[in-house]
Amino acid sequence: MKSSISSILAACAVALVSLPAMADTGADLAKKNNCMSCHGVDKKIIGPAFKDVAKKYKGNNDAVALLSKKVKDGGSGVWGPIPMSPNKTISDADIKVMVEYVLSLN
Repeated sequence: MKSSISSILAACAVALVSLPAMADTGADLAKKNNCMSCHGVDKKIIGPAFKDVAKKYKGNNDAVALLSKKVKDGGSGVWGPIPMSPNKTISDADIKVMVEYVLSLN
């Protein structure tokens, strides 16, 4: 019995080690890429609150592409005079995940 339990535990440990890494969520990526230093989920910091962005772009079929480009290239004028810095080092795939997360917050 003891050896059966040991075998099961060993098999579980091997299975856990061999699992692929879980992909980061949009919230994880926003934290990891320092978006949260300028944006709050519920409140404006330097840039708009993520929920305000979601509300503004709700129903806009081009929102993911439009906001992904804005995150990548930076910009200003939509939410006030303070520009958002470009984020050229973040992959397009990660930007898309973050933008989809922001847009889901409505």
